Amino acid sequence: MKINGKAWRTIWLEQNGAYVGVIDQRKLPHKLAKHYIYNHHDAAEAIQKMIVRGAPLIGVTAAYGLMLALQKDPSDQSLESAFSELIATRPTAINLQWSLKRVSKLVKSLPLAKRAKAAQKEADAIAEEDVLMCEAIGDHGLEVLKKLSKDKPLEMRNKPLNILTHCNAGWLATVDWGTALAPIYKAHRAGLKIHVWVDETRPRNQGSSLTAYELGCEGVPYTVIVDNAGGHLMQKGLVDVIIVGSDRTTSRGDVCNKIGTYLKALAAKDNSVPFYVALPSSTIDWLIIDGLNEIPIENRSSSEVLRIEGKLDNGEVREIQLCPDSSNGFNPAFDVTPNRLISGLITEKGISPASKLGLSQLYKNE
Repeated sequence: MKINGKAWRTIWLEQNGAYVGVIDQRKLPHKLAKHYIYNHHDAAEAIQKMIVRGAPLIGVTAAYGLMLALQKDPSDQSLESAFSELIATRPTAINLQWSLKRVSKLVKSLPLAKRAKAAQKEADAIAEEDVLMCEAIGDHGLEVLKKLSKDKPLEMRNKPLNILTHCNAGWLATVDWGTALAPIYKAHRAGLKIHVWVDETRPRNQGSSLTAYELGCEGVPYTVIVDNAGGHLMQKGLVDVIIVGSDRTTSRGDVCNKIGTYLKALAAKDNSVPFYVALPSSTIDWLIIDGLNEIPIENRSSSEVLRIEGKLDNGEVREIQLCPDSSNGFNPAFDVTPNRLISGLITEKGISPASKLGLSQLYKNE
């Protein structure tokens, strides 16, 4: 995707893999800054501090973290130590476990001298696969948007298709293209008239900062709304479809995504608004069924709720306190949307019902 006309990815290798470069997402939208990862400790810190975020990108970053660890010490002890440190950084997104296990399993069977290079090759493959999967998600999601646009009442067909999204499931959450935003980018480039309602997504505001930044760079029309406005817009007939991402999807199609997603799904159900989830297969946890009771929900620092960062009129970026000094804060980062509220899962393989049967048939040859 592009920033100021230049093509970017969220993560890349420097000096033939001697270290890794990423976009520092904490600085967006006010500053585009690069951040460099020199070892697996740096990779763990980048994930934990949300220098990088989004389930697919976390997985790719962790894979490169293992590569860096093996460059310095290819022993089993080094591999296990780096694996343990990286997997402990974020508990909810399944891509983290998936990518670490994939690289670890591959290199364990190899001689020590070949491990680092093999890890680099596998991490590169995971990154490239993510790009291809996300673009395929965009292509399948485009067909959904085309149909919705075509099926609008005749008197409404000259008006934009209004899409609501939550959090940031764009290219900044992946390596390129994104998940929930990939169909939007495909639609925009195909000339479909669209408009995006962007949930601010408190407390870290990934919608108002990252999604708005992405859409602006691509020239996609959008409007930022407070998180609680979505239901009102649906009641007024101003939302045609909702597309969100996923950090972990169960084998029966329950979806764990950024906190507030469940409330959007409830409002969508009540107002007969299609509610889609876009995700690559790396986000499916085939070993669990019941998302509400089996997915660990990350609780982040209460300071994210009690404080907020923004740009002052003089251009300075500052963090300020929102609440009284004595306030407590509670900050669950994700919630679970049960499959009964989901219209369909948009994957790289196609569109599946949010059900065990639907997913198993879509991936029966995997």
